[in-house]
Amino acid sequence: MRILVTGATGFLGTHLCRELRRRGHHLTALGSRQADLTHPDSLSPFASDTYDQIFHLAAWTQAGDFCLRHPGEQWLINQRINTHVLAWWHAHQPQAKLICMGTSCAYDPALPLVEDNYLAGQPIPSLLTYAHTKRMLYVGLLALERQFGLRHLTLVPSTLYGPGYHTDGRQMHFIFDLFRKILDGQRTGNPVVLWGDGHQRRELVFVEDFVRVACDLAPTVDNDLVNVGASEEHTIRHFARLICDQVGYDFDRIQFDPTRHVGARSKRLLTQKLYRLLPNLTLTPLADGLRSTLAWCRDRLVPQTAPTAADQPPTRRPAAAPLPQPRLHALSCRP
Repeated sequence: MRILVTGATGFLGTHLCRELRRRGHHLTALGSRQADLTHPDSLSPFASDTYDQIFHLAAWTQAGDFCLRHPGEQWLINQRINTHVLAWWHAHQPQAKLICMGTSCAYDPALPLVEDNYLAGQPIPSLLTYAHTKRMLYVGLLALERQFGLRHLTLVPSTLYGPGYHTDGRQMHFIFDLFRKILDGQRTGNPVVLWGDGHQRRELVFVEDFVRVACDLAPTVDNDLVNVGASEEHTIRHFARLICDQVGYDFDRIQFDPTRHVGARSKRLLTQKLYRLLPNLTLTPLADGLRSTLAWCRDRLVPQTAPTAADQPPTRRPAAAPLPQPRLHALSCRP
């Protein structure tokens, strides 16, 4: 097939493009340098081609407390990005199926995290803006399906992890921050201080598992929203202990700072629909995924000793860096 991918240079995008090419598809892979999606005509140069699928991964977000500090900019920038992509799809590529990334933070944590509740209730206040931009993206898909018969699919991942994460100073999802801090503690003896009390719970999905699921579902599942999770969650303390065991660091030396932002207390997605669609699905065991990620992280994640781009207000060229989801992502978006 001929496939266009936005956000192709991000963490998820690079893994997805690699898998799509491995399966023999012809790709148009767009990062921010090829298409500044905050501009309405950014996709015009690609309108003359005919695509079978469009994967829309691009979004403007980071992990940590970024959503809490930049809610207005997140709304304006992500609404422009999503509106421009949907408008181009409708006007120039109506034959294509659009596969979008949702976010687990769109769910109201007081409700079961099942697909029927994606638009129900309220997300947590610290992630409200980003969550609603993703909800509005899904509403846009439903509206274009209803009026024009366009086909779409939304995938909602748990926090993605694996080799190839960004190392450019942006805030990291919790699992990479754990790797970075524990590796630094093991190498230098510096204190390891983790945000929160360590009892908040998270779910991880190995990024290569997610792209395999995305590529398997994209051709066959129309006009639906599907959670992609591991069906189990663990405390931050549990993840930290596993990493300490692999790194060779004494877990009892870790300090926890309950005054720092930690987001939702629990985010385990319900995945019955996923396993109905892919009954033979098997995912990478957590210990194996962490070992693979650690091997990649050892020489790439360094301690942050000075303010980074994540600590500064966004520049006036926000769309020059549509960041990966959650998100990734993130996709999943949050730590």
